[in-house]
Amino acid sequence: MNFDIQAFQDGALAFLLAFGSAGLVLIVFKYLYQFATPYNELKLIRDGNQCAALTLGGATIGFAIPVAMSMSQAHSLAEFFAWAALAGIIQIVTFVIVRTLVVKDLAARIERGEFSTAIYLASLSIAVGLLNAASMTE
Repeated sequence: MNFDIQAFQDGALAFLLAFGSAGLVLIVFKYLYQFATPYNELKLIRDGNQCAALTLGGATIGFAIPVAMSMSQAHSLAEFFAWAALAGIIQIVTFVIVRTLVVKDLAARIERGEFSTAIYLASLSIAVGLLNAASMTE
């Protein structure tokens, strides 16, 4: 079995482009999500608030799942970014709906460290991400 260095270089370049693009959209999503929340996740996390870490982690995972799916489904970088943008919008809209209609005092509960609220929000974010990814078909 021979190692084809050219094939590896071509594949590695595609890998780096895909991984870098995914990392970029993940970072952008994280900042947009944090902007949409009424509390400062980073400050809360630095202060040891595990609920803030759980909810931000759940939202990030919930976003990463459809991003991974779009990486395998998209036929171009532009299509990948479009799917990633849609996935991010759906995650943020889900948070806004939960905050305004389901758990109206969500911010206070997260800031107080109420795990039931954090687990609910993180679980919902991951569930939405799974449904989002499953919906990405041609």
